[in-house]
Amino acid sequence: MHALIQPNPGMFGVTHHYDLLLIGAGHAHLGVLRRWALVERPPGRIALISPGPVAWYSGMLPGLLAGRHSAADCQVELQALCRAAKVELIISPVEGLSAAQQQVQLGDGRTLGASWLSLNVGAQISAPPQQGEAMQLLAVKPFDQFISGWQQWQAKPEPMAILGGGAAGVELALALAGKVPQLALFSAGHLLDGLSPGVRLRALGHLRQHAVEVREDCPISRIDNDSLLSGNAPVWRGQRLLLASGAKAFAWPVHSGLGCDERGFVLIAPTLQSYTHPTIFAVGDCASLPGARKSGVYAVRQGPVLATNLSAALRGLPLKRYRPQRQSLALLATGDGGALLDWHGYSAGGQCYGRWKDFLDKGFIQRHRF
Repeated sequence: MHALIQPNPGMFGVTHHYDLLLIGAGHAHLGVLRRWALVERPPGRIALISPGPVAWYSGMLPGLLAGRHSAADCQVELQALCRAAKVELIISPVEGLSAAQQQVQLGDGRTLGASWLSLNVGAQISAPPQQGEAMQLLAVKPFDQFISGWQQWQAKPEPMAILGGGAAGVELALALAGKVPQLALFSAGHLLDGLSPGVRLRALGHLRQHAVEVREDCPISRIDNDSLLSGNAPVWRGQRLLLASGAKAFAWPVHSGLGCDERGFVLIAPTLQSYTHPTIFAVGDCASLPGARKSGVYAVRQGPVLATNLSAALRGLPLKRYRPQRQSLALLATGDGGALLDWHGYSAGGQCYGRWKDFLDKGFIQRHRF
């Protein structure tokens, strides 16, 4: 049975070789580990690299902030899952990658090499340029840092703005509306762009009921001390800004030598392999594949194909192709135990959909607990 690997000063600078390194504990890699825990895993020395000992489930974050879930409800303990999958767990942030040498540089000083690599590291939250330090910024990722920062803010509630008009921004606004004196939500385009008009109207209604000021088609160009500017016009003043805006690629995959798109996300083929380095797989938000949105729903669906292809790669067998689903179910928490539904252009809302969302979310966590 493989044990948890902790930093050892005597190991720094030494290359340790693996057959496969799973980098990041995203939704797809959790699915891979679960499958290997239930079915025989492929041969070879395999490890998962994660910056922390738990994986947070983003779908339950609004419920956590609304007080409906505890932090433990929203986490998967990685050591138990890795032990069940007979995979080593290495806790350390990744600071660099050499695609040509198949080597990973860790924050604790170690360098690890592998015959195959798989990236499921997610993405950062983008932020406008900031001048001055009058406004505090808090990004929703990484989740542990966000929870800590939010707890500090809650010790002394103040007016707040949320940047991001997607599902995350709307859910956070509805979860936090009653916990701050005033709340504004800024969307660069239409609220919930990409979802049905019906769910957008329902969301606007809920936000209005919770006294959330909504500014659509109002991109924030920069932060000037305590002001948010759209173009050159100030649109909000305050000292706290919550970032729930678009995904921004980490810098190290771009510098690794991997082929990336214009935004820095790894270009992958339908087999989930890098176009430029086929011994490296990439999935989830860190990857770029036509038709696959940057959403946990798509990452979860990539998991079974990735598990099959990693096993095939280690055994020298042909790989399968991943085909993104054309439609995906969206359930947005409304902060009161209910949820809004969007499916094939159909929208609905109510407590029954909130119970359905809770059932699906808790089911995801339970499936990955061993």
